[in-house]
Order: sequence, then structure tokens, then C-alpha cells
Amino acid sequence: MRSVEEQLELITQVAVTPEPVRIAIANALGLMSAEEVQANEPLPGFPQAAIDGYAVRAVDIGGEKGLAARRPALEAEAEEGAAAQEAASANSVERSLPVVGEVPAGSRQPLRLQPKQAVRVYTGAPLPTLADAVLPLEWTDRGRKRVTALRPVRSGDFVRGVGDDIQPGDVAVSSGTVLTPAHIGLLAAVGRSKVLVYPRPRVTIISYGKELVDIDKETGLGQVYDVNSYALAAAAKEAGADVHRVGLVEGEPRRIRETIETHVARSEIVVISGAVGGAGAAEIRKVLDQLGDIDTTRVAMHPGSVQGFGVLGESRVPTFLVPSNTVSALVIFEVFVRPLIRLSLGKRIGARRVVRARALNHIESRPGRRGYIRARLMRDAETADYLVEGLGGAAGAPAHLLAGLSQANAIIRVPEDATDIRPGDVVDVLFITQRN
Repeated sequence: MRSVEEQLELITQVAVTPEPVRIAIANALGLMSAEEVQANEPLPGFPQAAIDGYAVRAVDIGGEKGLAARRPALEAEAEEGAAAQEAASANSVERSLPVVGEVPAGSRQPLRLQPKQAVRVYTGAPLPTLADAVLPLEWTDRGRKRVTALRPVRSGDFVRGVGDDIQPGDVAVSSGTVLTPAHIGLLAAVGRSKVLVYPRPRVTIISYGKELVDIDKETGLGQVYDVNSYALAAAAKEAGADVHRVGLVEGEPRRIRETIETHVARSEIVVISGAVGGAGAAEIRKVLDQLGDIDTTRVAMHPGSVQGFGVLGESRVPTFLVPSNTVSALVIFEVFVRPLIRLSLGKRIGARRVVRARALNHIESRPGRRGYIRARLMRDAETADYLVEGLGGAAGAPAHLLAGLSQANAIIRVPEDATDIRPGDVVDVLFITQRN
């Protein structure tokens, strides 16, 4: 029996990162950048208003020297409404400026500000020449022909200066960065419509089994729906792959071989469900032996001990054989297939995040095998410690039921030498997903 680590080592040895491709940034979310993107121009490219207000020279409304000393009094006046405007009028020589124009965002008309003048500006608008500050609308009497300042501003206040965000030559996106919405926006901001990324690996999901029918057909005696191709395709998509669900392959061996051979040529990873265990699995393995080298073995884990792995086709495409039991198939996918997909995406680490959590209930595991027990992970409201409730692994609890797995947001990983997890014991937990 092979250990989990030995099986993982065999699998990761054949992990191949696809060649980078240049794609539109609109399609690059979640992919890893394969290049360093530098800014050629400053961002912003011109001084612009950071807020709605009036472009002014700070010195013309007193600046720090003129009004700072009287700021508490002015703020008190502002709260009294009309009294503030009367007080402002009394000091109009120092605080009141004529409004000589208006500049909206997107304006391409240059405007020059003269001393002792103000220009109405909107957020994002280019600042007139000589203006060095924006007086916020809320700090004024909102005058149209003349504006009265209720507070001073300093030079540079509420102004986005040239290159404040990015300077020419700055790295906007580093190679190896997984592109988030913010990175996509940053690429657009520096004028990049395309970016070099590691593409999603193409994963093909195939089901085999004479007892299987597709879900759009009626089942007869002894027949069940093809659940695995849908579940595994969803798992592959969640892992970041470009997924093609073939569904059921059936017919004569020659036809099955042609179907599998065609899809192997178009894939970076292939997963075949129902190809291990039972006489029917032996039939499809004869077909697979003609296409490549597949090793069927037992791995020291549960569920999903019986499985297969190898390479098919001239391109030696990594191929996984998983049992027809859906829970076993999904656990094998989680432990072995998902890490290969993540590595193929260019990730340095393919494994899930692991946290340490305190068990809330009694869990049993098989001796000599690593247990992967579906579970519900939560946090203590007072201590913020992780707590985990096993949804399988209890004495007498069936391990194959899919409904239990659907309720899980985590998997407890029980070591091979542990057979009895008691309430309060601390265990390793694979954090699968955040449930609402």
C-alpha cells in the first residue's frame, strides 16, 4: 500500500505549467501574471481635483497664516448658518474670491487661474494652471459668482498630484501575482489591454459504468444517475480549471478508445470516474493500457483507497482513475487532482489552507490509513479559536453518503497512527470553503 506522500510525489513530478498566453485583461481575473508590468506614464497624468469644490491659490484665502488662528471661531460661525455668512462678508477682502469659470471632469480646455480668483471644479477635473489647492464645497457658501471660504486650505490640499499613485517605471503588477479586481483596474489604469498569464489547465471529466445513465433520462432497475461527472467537473472548475465534462462513454472498446484518445489530445489533465474497482473497471482499463501507462494501486487513506494514476497519449497527459462512489471520488480529487491543477496554474503551493481546530465530537479513523473526514468548521465567538464538528467518522456512521459531504465546509485530516479523536483534541483541518 502506497502512502499519501508517495502518491503525491508521483503526481507532482508530472505537473506541467502551461505556456503563458497573452489575453485581454477582462478575462484575466484569478489567473497568475507571467510578466512584470511597468507603468510608462505617471498616474494621475495631470493635477486633478480630489473632491468637488473650488480651485484656488491657498495663499489667496489666507492659507495657514491667514485663517488658522481664527479656525475655531469660523467653525462655530459655520454651525450658526446665516451668522457664518455675515461674518464671512465682513472679511470678504481676505476670504471672498470671484468665481471665473467651471471645469468638469474630462475637460480638455486649458484654463489659467489668476491671483485672487477661484474656479468651480468637480472630482477628477484637471486643475487650472497656478491653482495649488481645492477648497471643498462644504467649506464654502457655495457661491456661483463669488465664493466665500469658511475654512482655509494649504497648498496641495485635496489635489491629486502628477504621479501620486504611480510614477513612470513603477511596477504595477509583478510576475507571479494572482490577478484580483484591483490588479485588473491597475492594468487598465496604466493603459494595458492585454497581459501575459498562465492559462487555466484544460481538465476533461469522463464517466464510465454500465449502470450509469445521464440525468436527463429515466433510470431503470439497477441503474443510477451519472453523478460523478457533474460533481467532479464542478470541483475542477472551483479549483480554477477550464473544464470539459464529456459525461458517459459507452459502446464497443474501439469506440471508447477513440473518444478518450480524442479528449486526451485536448487536455492537460484527465479524470475518469468508474475506472477502478469491479469487473466493469477492468474492461476500461484494458482500453487505457493501449493509450498509455496507468498504475492502479491502493493508497493508505480513506475514503478513496483504491485509485489509479498515470499518463496517456503522446503528450503524456496526467490521468486519474477514481471510483464510482462520489464521496471517494471527491476526496481523491481534493487530495491529489486539485493540487495538480493549482500547480499547473503556476501556484507555488497546490495544497489547501490547513488550520488547527478543536474537535467537538468523537471521531473514529481506520488504523494505518490517513482519514479525510467531512466536517463543519466554525470559530468560537469569544476566543476566536477554530472549532470543528465531524460529519462522518463517528462509530457506525456511513462514510459514503453524499448529503453529508454537501453540508461540509472542511475536511478533518486524521494521521495514519490516530484511530480515536475525542472531543477537545486538536486536529488538522483543510479549509474547503466559507459557508454563509
